[in-house]
Amino acid sequence: MAQERTASRRIMVVFGTRPEAIKLFPVIAALKEADGLEPVVLVTGQHREMLDQVLEIAGLVPDHDLALMQPGQSLDEISARLLTGIGGVLDAEKPDMVIVQGDTATAMCGALAAYYRKIPVAHVEAGLRSGNIYHPWPEEANRKIIGSFADLHFAPTDTAANALRREAVADDRILVTGNTVIDALHWVTAQLADNPSRAGVIAPVEARFAGKRIIGVTTHRRENFGSGMDDIAHAIRDLAARDDVAIIFPVHLNPQVRAAMLPILGGLDNVALLEPLDYLNFTRLLQIAELMLTDSGGVQEEAPALGKPVLVMRDTTERPEGVAAGTAMLVGTDRTTIVTQASRLLDDAAAYAAMAQAHNPFGDGQSSARICAAITEWFSVNGASQPD
Repeated sequence: MAQERTASRRIMVVFGTRPEAIKLFPVIAALKEADGLEPVVLVTGQHREMLDQVLEIAGLVPDHDLALMQPGQSLDEISARLLTGIGGVLDAEKPDMVIVQGDTATAMCGALAAYYRKIPVAHVEAGLRSGNIYHPWPEEANRKIIGSFADLHFAPTDTAANALRREAVADDRILVTGNTVIDALHWVTAQLADNPSRAGVIAPVEARFAGKRIIGVTTHRRENFGSGMDDIAHAIRDLAARDDVAIIFPVHLNPQVRAAMLPILGGLDNVALLEPLDYLNFTRLLQIAELMLTDSGGVQEEAPALGKPVLVMRDTTERPEGVAAGTAMLVGTDRTTIVTQASRLLDDAAAYAAMAQAHNPFGDGQSSARICAAITEWFSVNGASQPD
């Protein structure tokens, strides 16, 4: 005889990378506080070291850890292992709903495994579109796949919600929540205010560069591998030639990123090439930086919340709200363009103020609460029924 379910709906939260963990730990915390909802946490270990940093900071112990990270695995290899690994956990746990976030292989395979079992899927950060399935690659295709069958679409902005409507997603399945990364950022900045020593990794670098104008850098996008990464590295070296500037660059663990950056930037006195920072230390970098150079999606949302301009080293962005609001600017990977636009912000106070003081369109820190309320409402309407 099958064991009866408790009154709580069991919500499996699936993630495997550092950005996913950052954007989902506030959702997990809100699920724990919500009446009638019980989170079950599954991590895939897609980005092992960087993922573990966030789990430790957030005090999260996963219920399931697939530990799927292997060096040099191809996209099809990791996708196959994700799909079967997540599927096995779903078969054992039989959750009432699966939550995925964003556009990673883990998110796509988690949603697809749930869909194969007719388990409802909720997509956090839904509706982001660049309009080009190869920029960013493969993320643009991943999020379109998830969007084709998700039951709940938690769009961070009106722009994202409208993109879903253009793809014929019904209005009653879309909720504009803001982005959960702002929830996470509020939590972390409060932690740093209470105990600044928690950013102990960045502290000696901050002291070393006292009196300098800090430029923070992150880069890791696959579509920039090759000549794009080389151009980014040379642009950073050009900016480091300024006497008033210092560069703090947590270098991604991907070997192709390191092979491009370390030979060109290693050994420069005013360039600190760091191992990937945990979220507390990275937030401190955002606080002390004058501006950010990045090809990351999350930084486009986080930095404006702290009043820091963002130069996006990509040709397209699925976050056009930041560009429209004036908090971010697309500069691509062209060496001259990066240097010119960064120098303009450093030398033109009015241009800097226009970006630094622009309204951040990405949220108010209450996104996770809205998500939990919407899930509760969904179950009140749909009960335990599977999707048609």
